[in-house]
Amino acid sequence: MGEPLPTPRTLRTIELHLEEMAYQGAAIGREDGRVVFAEYGIPGEDVLVAIERDRKDHALGRVVEVRTPSPERVDPPCPYFGVCGGCQWQHIRYEHQLVLKQHVVRQQLRRIGKFENPPVSPTIPSPSPYGYRNHARFSVDGKGNLGYISRPGHGYRFIRIERCLIMHPKINEVLERLQGKAHVKHQLMVRYGVNTGELLVHPNVHEIDPELPSGQPYYHEALRGYRFRISASSFFQTNTGIAERLVELVLERIAPTGQEVVVDAYAGVGTFAAFLAPRVARVIGIEESPSAVADAQVNLDPFDNVEYVMAKVEHVLGKLAVRPDVVILDPPRVGCAPEAITGVLMLRPPRIVYVSCDPATLARDLRKLVDGGYRLVDVTPLDMFPQTYHIESVATLELAEGLP
Repeated sequence: MGEPLPTPRTLRTIELHLEEMAYQGAAIGREDGRVVFAEYGIPGEDVLVAIERDRKDHALGRVVEVRTPSPERVDPPCPYFGVCGGCQWQHIRYEHQLVLKQHVVRQQLRRIGKFENPPVSPTIPSPSPYGYRNHARFSVDGKGNLGYISRPGHGYRFIRIERCLIMHPKINEVLERLQGKAHVKHQLMVRYGVNTGELLVHPNVHEIDPELPSGQPYYHEALRGYRFRISASSFFQTNTGIAERLVELVLERIAPTGQEVVVDAYAGVGTFAAFLAPRVARVIGIEESPSAVADAQVNLDPFDNVEYVMAKVEHVLGKLAVRPDVVILDPPRVGCAPEAITGVLMLRPPRIVYVSCDPATLARDLRKLVDGGYRLVDVTPLDMFPQTYHIESVATLELAEGLP
């Protein structure tokens, strides 16, 4: 790990019984009625927790001793686990991670969305719980070492990483080749097309490793046999295997008949549009990233029933001169801007498919849509990010009966 990290500051230690899993990955216990968030715990365990931060209404700490272990506890395989901030759940059996993610989505829908009995389906597992990430951003120190930044309790310090277990093996090969000599500014980005075998390495490291291709403007990935161009600055899902299942699920929720007009909001490089175009009458994509729009123009060139609008979704959605049959919402982690929700409600499509990577903002936005006249049909979590608390979800809404 390079230079040893300082021991996290411990204000005090307390005994806790852990009751449930909270959003953002810590287990919850209570000390004299006050909530304590305990990292690296599992609901049902009796543990000793080192408190790192005390607040008026809650405390945050880490489990330092497990006195009554959960049957779901396993030995984390990564030597950096508990120091690196990337993974939070390697100590939990993978099958139970899926159960906890379903629970967290349901919990957020109840707490934030005020849904009494939200319809949350079981979590769809990732084909690979390790070695799944096709995209890495490595931090770089002043000596050319590659690594990550430690968790807050360890002071946000740089950690040299020899191998990352959630990264695809091809990305770890690049890490090994450049480790200790990556004299670049701030970060090194590595992306890999799992189904194409193409690498993208940024910035250009030709002077460091002339035989390693780098500095490419774009690379390609394929989903369900369809090839996508992806520029260095364009977003693409980090787990290729579950991204294919995500596409299938969105198509299932839309159930196209060939007659639909679909608005694909936050459309990216055309991931959904490419599979919708042969199955619907018309697709209107809205995307603000110039690089993603340029990629989409290449990716969707075979289709003459797709048009793209380069703009912020909240600026144009409610102004479209068409009433779509379906609106897909796939916003970033912050969720939809209020104006985007207003725009959807102005269009009043019979069906909305909302793809989310944050259950809290999903719950917030679903409440607004339901209050605006929609019925929540289903929420299905997908495990895009195994070994972490992050959760992808697909929610389906239908316009309530009797509303125009």
